[in-house]
Amino acid sequence: MGKVTIEPLSRLEGHGKVSITLDDAGKPTDVKLHITALRGFEQFVVGRPAEEVPRIVPRICGICQTPHHLASVKAVDAAWGAEVPSAAEKLRELMHLGNMMHSHALHFYYLAAPDFVLGPDSDPAARNIIGVIGAAPEVAKKAIAMRRVGQSIVETIGGRAIHPVTGVPGGVSKALSEEKRDELLNEIDEMIAYGQDGIALIKSLNEKYMDLAKTLGVIDTWYLGMVKDGKHNFYGDTLRFMSPDGKQTTDFKPSEYLDNIGEHVVGHNYVKYPYNKKVGYPDGLYRVGPLAMLNVCDSMPTPLAEEARKDFADTFGKPANQSLAYNHARLIELLASCERVKELLEDSEITSTDIKAEVEPKAGNGVGAIYAPRGTLFHNYETDDKGIVVKANMIVASTHNVPTMEKAIQQAAEVVFK
Repeated sequence: MGKVTIEPLSRLEGHGKVSITLDDAGKPTDVKLHITALRGFEQFVVGRPAEEVPRIVPRICGICQTPHHLASVKAVDAAWGAEVPSAAEKLRELMHLGNMMHSHALHFYYLAAPDFVLGPDSDPAARNIIGVIGAAPEVAKKAIAMRRVGQSIVETIGGRAIHPVTGVPGGVSKALSEEKRDELLNEIDEMIAYGQDGIALIKSLNEKYMDLAKTLGVIDTWYLGMVKDGKHNFYGDTLRFMSPDGKQTTDFKPSEYLDNIGEHVVGHNYVKYPYNKKVGYPDGLYRVGPLAMLNVCDSMPTPLAEEARKDFADTFGKPANQSLAYNHARLIELLASCERVKELLEDSEITSTDIKAEVEPKAGNGVGAIYAPRGTLFHNYETDDKGIVVKANMIVASTHNVPTMEKAIQQAAEVVFK
């Protein structure tokens, strides 16, 4: 018997380690992914006026702060019965897409690309964004540009590039000027072109590393994503579960999440293990994020991304079950977010000043769901008659994937240690 411990985990938000138990023949018998950071945000917001909470919860994550801000304000809207104006919803979506652009560019080009552009056998000390700049400077320049434009969108709409503040119950507190709209429009076509370049890059890398993609971290799971009228949707409308074979789907609304998602407690993690409640644990474990989103949707809502999705399905199947295919799926979403940003900026309503409905604090229970860059995010608050939060529940995007990451590491370990 022996044990391999990987600690700390690099390129990871939060704290964690992996422990792999080996038998006498050196083959893995058990894998544990330990997430040991206790956040406690559900308790932090109890006792707070609900209108303050959307400005508190972005601190949960320095990368996904915008989705936390928006899921939170959507939950307060639902609890208080707010009728959000159409222009405000579009501004919120635009803010969200700016975050998707910057985060997806960060995730692939800064965290994943070093392993592929430089190669898994390259010097680990050089296998980072600095190494990518040296080996492929044009790729790095495009990544930096997409992050910059995404952050500019968040700052313009949300008031801050990090930890936005303009989402308020009933809408948003700041309109978009025509001048700022035009500034963003002037750059978005170039970002769409860069998104297409990213698709071309990942296709070339897939050809080089397809054997790895089809052997490491390949597992069958359920999938959870967000759709609107069956189409891929970043901002949120309907949740959809898909079975491992793709033959069964179940749609439900955010307010019904407790009827469809259970949480299992394990001894080696602070993170609870979410599962499809109607299937049960552990058979109902599922994945979220770009791979799941492309699996559960019928199509992408923008033309270039839809063309890329069809090609992705031809390459990996539908549903795709290869963990390394997340990289390809993420770049399709990056392209889709750029296309959708252009649609919103060209919408005449985006500069409307009708951006906030009157809303009064009251007793209620509301759920806000949105697709964060790492996966589906839920915020659920109960308020008293003064609008004070008396109970909160959150399922953070990366939480959903912890048990299935553990399964994927187990499968990869069996390949590596065979």
